[in-house]
Order: sequence, then structure tokens, then C-alpha cells
Amino acid sequence: MTSQKPWSREEFELKLREKEKFYHIHHEFHVRMNSGKLEKPAIQGWVANRFYYQTAIPIKDAAIISNCTDREVRRHWVQRIIDHDGQPHLPGGNEGGIDAWLQLGEAVGLTREELWSHQHVLPGVRFAVDAYVNFARRASWQEAACSSLTELFAPTIHQKRLENWPEFYPWIKPEGYHYFRRRLTEARRDVVNGLQVTLDHFKTREQQEKALEILQFKLNILWSMLDSMWAAYVEQKPPFWNT
Repeated sequence: MTSQKPWSREEFELKLREKEKFYHIHHEFHVRMNSGKLEKPAIQGWVANRFYYQTAIPIKDAAIISNCTDREVRRHWVQRIIDHDGQPHLPGGNEGGIDAWLQLGEAVGLTREELWSHQHVLPGVRFAVDAYVNFARRASWQEAACSSLTELFAPTIHQKRLENWPEFYPWIKPEGYHYFRRRLTEARRDVVNGLQVTLDHFKTREQQEKALEILQFKLNILWSMLDSMWAAYVEQKPPFWNT
């Protein structure tokens, strides 16, 4: 147990933001993808595998809410579920981020049935995503909320896709980019909320270091997903069920 004095709120936020160097935008798979060096099957594989992650996000957020005793936090956090699941049944409602990702799937040549079946999901990706959801169910709501702070680094990655993909992958239909556009604003809003929860709750030095470990855990989840995709789509090693 550490006896060091806690970081100031500003120092703690800086420590969290410094974790950007471990964000999956720096993974070689992402570097190749965002520089136009992946073939169509690899792009399709990434879209299909990330869809499994997209469908898990509202389940993860529902787990956080189910453990949360703070009504004000729940009022804010529920918006994340709405963002992904949508509210098409309400006047002025929209289909949500999951539907936007289905549009991306169609834009790269996949069908909605393929995506919903999860038939292309790699074992390593499934394991990583399920581990993240299980963490959110078992952890305190503050710890699970802290893990969402990879959103600190997300707007950069979405902006790069919007800038680079139309040039590098002209075969992708333009309507596929709707998800990335909407997340530019949603992610920034989510960061404000998640960061406030983390800075307010993790006050002692021991708690602050725990928060950094939790954020690193989430970063490792995203990184390991790309490790699996690198093996399957770049090194073209078959998943175990095809060996």
C-alpha cells in the first residue's frame, strides 16, 4: 500500500491522458489501416470484429448503471446506451450507433445478417470483449466508469478515418462513415462525464494508481483485439477452428 501524497486533480488528469501512448491507434494493424495498406478482406474483418465490440458497449454501460447508486450519474450514463441502441420508436429518434456500424458493414461489402451472426468474430476478440463486459459487471461502478476513459483518445482516431479512408479506400461507400462522424461529438461529451466521475472518486494516491491500472486494462483489451486481427488478416494465420 502506497503512503505517497495524492496527485492534484490536474496532475491526475495528466497521468490519465498520458496513457494515450498505449492506445490502439499505435498498433501496427491500425497504422497500416489508416495509411491505406490493408486489403479489402482485412478491412472487412476489422469491421466485423469491431461490431461484436459495438454490440457489447450498451451491455457494458447497462452493467455500470445496474451497480450505480447515484441517480445523477445514472441520468447521464444512460445516454450512452441510447447513443448505441437508438430510439427509433420515438418522434425524432434515431437508429443509434449500432445501426450506424451496420451501415459501415454494408459499405465495405458485408451484410447485416453476417454482422449480427458474429460468424466472422475471432476467438481472441470474443474473449477480450467478453472479459471487458464481465469486468463491468463485477467491478464497482466507479471502476467500470473509469475504464471508459479510452474515449479520451477516440476523437483523434475517428477524425483520421474521416480524413484518410475516402482517399485510401475509395471502394467504401460514403454512407459508411456516419458512425465516425457522430462519435466525434458523442465521445467528447462522454469524456467530460467519465472524467468527472474518475477525478471525483479516485482521490487517494492508491486509488489514483488503481485508476491508471484500470485504464491500462481497457487499453490492453483494445490492443489484444488488434493482435488477433493482425494474426488473422495480416499474417493470415487461421483461427483454431480452421486448423
